[in-house]
Amino acid sequence: MKVPLNPPETVKIFQKIAESEKDTFEALLSCGITDSRGRYLHWDQLRHREPPQKLTSEEWWLGTKMARKRSYKNMDLKGKDKTPFVFTTPDFVLKELHWLDQNTAGSFFADRPINDIINPHLKNTYLIRSLVEEAIKSSQLEGAATTVKVAKEMIRQGRKPQDKSEQMILNNFHAMQFIRECRKDPLTPSMVLELHQILTEKTLDNPDDAGKYRIATDDVHVVDGVGDVLYTPPDAKELPERMERLCDFANSYVSDMFIHPVIKAILLHFALAFDHPFVDGNGRTARALFYWSMSSQGYWLMEFISISRILKQAPAKYGKAFLYTETDENDTTYFIIHQLKVIRKAINELKIFLNKKVQDLKTAEELLKGGENLRAKLNYRQLALLRHAFKSPGFIYKINEHQQSHGVVYQTARNDLLEMSDKFRLLDKVKEGRRFVFISPQNLIERIENAKKQLRNSS
Repeated sequence: MKVPLNPPETVKIFQKIAESEKDTFEALLSCGITDSRGRYLHWDQLRHREPPQKLTSEEWWLGTKMARKRSYKNMDLKGKDKTPFVFTTPDFVLKELHWLDQNTAGSFFADRPINDIINPHLKNTYLIRSLVEEAIKSSQLEGAATTVKVAKEMIRQGRKPQDKSEQMILNNFHAMQFIRECRKDPLTPSMVLELHQILTEKTLDNPDDAGKYRIATDDVHVVDGVGDVLYTPPDAKELPERMERLCDFANSYVSDMFIHPVIKAILLHFALAFDHPFVDGNGRTARALFYWSMSSQGYWLMEFISISRILKQAPAKYGKAFLYTETDENDTTYFIIHQLKVIRKAINELKIFLNKKVQDLKTAEELLKGGENLRAKLNYRQLALLRHAFKSPGFIYKINEHQQSHGVVYQTARNDLLEMSDKFRLLDKVKEGRRFVFISPQNLIERIENAKKQLRNSS
């Protein structure tokens, strides 16, 4: 990934127009903050596109910047040059914010899959799934090499990590749990440091760096795949003050200007990554703070999505959104637009996932057709397991994994599996060491029919 080309200085463009006595005033004023297709273009993008009539690319950029500066909002967060970060709200941003307000906060989707989330039973199951998903993808963004399957097994089995990659993922999982517990607390520098310590435990070259700001002797830069420097963060001596300012911004202690909650969460993500206060783990900490901010402001659905999953699909776009801001007078609108697209895509993927889960449960219920007594005896966790067992003959189920998957206590998970094996004979129970494991049988359909008959005869 290359650093975007710095925009030309608008003052010099204006002087050039004045010296040429070119009549462009009306054309300049007709420029908006986006192009004719509603795109918020950086100079590195705009210079490759056809400018409006009578204008050169540089003149078009001048007119665009004039329009943007008239609509900028200044923030209490500042760049390296001590000037404030700014943003504006083109129509695309307003449209996305409206959609998010409808679909991630107080109101719910009308279709059944999203409404299933607020079911107190299914909610816990899907929440565990999302915590695991975000932990894995966020760690993989930072270089963790463990496969999704192995990582999920580690968390569900509760086993100790076997290498640095697995440790990163487990740390991320604990961090996501931590921010859920702290979502009603105001953000403080000590809370950010604790979050970083959780995220980086046993993964840093120097263990003492966990939960501590970088210092002047730490040579910290953001580099690309070949080692070229893309970004150098602010001086380390500024970090305590910058962190205080960041927390004040998160808690709304400074400015009286209204900033939409979603924009605030996105900017909190941006600011932590921009300050880069730690030797390592800055991206993971920034994304965790985004989740904290969204959850603390009532956007409950965000707990069930994974933004890191989407970011991992196009990491270069993620980095470039930062660099556009860095090279264009602290304009964070680029990053806001990028993150709004990421959030919408993550929510749409959640809807697809939930639709599939509902269909899977319907499949399990179809297997029980004509056996209402049996269906009534099985809880939603057992129905989900039955559906999986139908598709996976020979699969081994363990009590602690069932417990982790659904966020229930050990005894509840144990009862689920014992009931399915001992009472209904839907699973085979086998001794493995000192504990039992449960296996999906090859003749599951036959066993379901037998369980139905057994219940009919006993009624």
